[in-house]
Amino acid sequence: MSIRAWQAQQLGTPADVLTLVEAPSPTPGPGQVRVQVRASAVNFADTLMCAGEYQVRPEPPFVPGLEVCGDVLEVGEGVTHVAVGDRVLGGTAVPHGGFASECLMEAIKTYPAPAGLDDAASAALMISYQTGWFGLHRRAALHEGETLLVHAASGGVGSAAVQLGKAAGARVIGVVGGTDKVAIAERMGCDVVIDRKAEDIITRVKEVTQGHGADVVYDPVGGSAYTASTKCIAFEGRIIIVGFASGRIPEPRLNHAMVKNYTILGLHWGLYEQHDPQSVQDCHAELVRLADAGQIEPLVAERFDFADTPAALTRIAGGSSTGRIVITA
Repeated sequence: MSIRAWQAQQLGTPADVLTLVEAPSPTPGPGQVRVQVRASAVNFADTLMCAGEYQVRPEPPFVPGLEVCGDVLEVGEGVTHVAVGDRVLGGTAVPHGGFASECLMEAIKTYPAPAGLDDAASAALMISYQTGWFGLHRRAALHEGETLLVHAASGGVGSAAVQLGKAAGARVIGVVGGTDKVAIAERMGCDVVIDRKAEDIITRVKEVTQGHGADVVYDPVGGSAYTASTKCIAFEGRIIIVGFASGRIPEPRLNHAMVKNYTILGLHWGLYEQHDPQSVQDCHAELVRLADAGQIEPLVAERFDFADTPAALTRIAGGSSTGRIVITA
């Protein structure tokens, strides 16, 4: 039996190296699951993988696509927590990634899909929301009533943190870049939205918190966003370092952290699968509860047909998209 798959024949930009091919249906190994793909979320990491610049570097040819929702067709040896016919979401087993009609998933990263979310939203749940949950709760111990500052609040990663912050009872300040993104951040639940292109972040945060500052900062941007955070962080505040979308990795001034008494927290979500896998399962159960209660829902801003997969990756590589981009079968 053959499947359709977007295969990277060599390393380079997705538009140049992805080719639609007919390939054999993949066979799950021990600890793997074969899935019929309903929807595939697009991550910036997929473009890095095509270029050979991601930490996972499969040899061409391979099928990228790290995050999917689909139906279980077959389970490998040792897999007991999912069964044929289950609707699931989670992480794929590259080189048999999600930009195909069938893919392989790692059983440890395969979870039940919430009934309250459609296929596209389910495909976009795992990475952004688990990252947000571990950052806000496990690392920063966000409390009800605290003020949370989220950079890139209209993006896929930031909007997840906004919703999780609101679900935890925090007051959320979102930072966006442009008037077109203000309404998106408000719709996601921000109590205050700062357009960094029109307002000074530091001044505005101090103003809306009556000088107290942000108790927790969620920073997937780095660069000048991090610098601003250090100047409006509250006493005993916590800055969570999630990524560097700005392209610039800041160099923390540890004397400043000491004098102002704040904490800088690194977050590498994937390490929890190695060091505390049960916590990842518990996190997903909580995300399902929140999704089915209507408290969280991934912001699927753009949907692409399977035939337009290279265009979807080109779109996310441009850096101007909001929310999540999802490819539907």
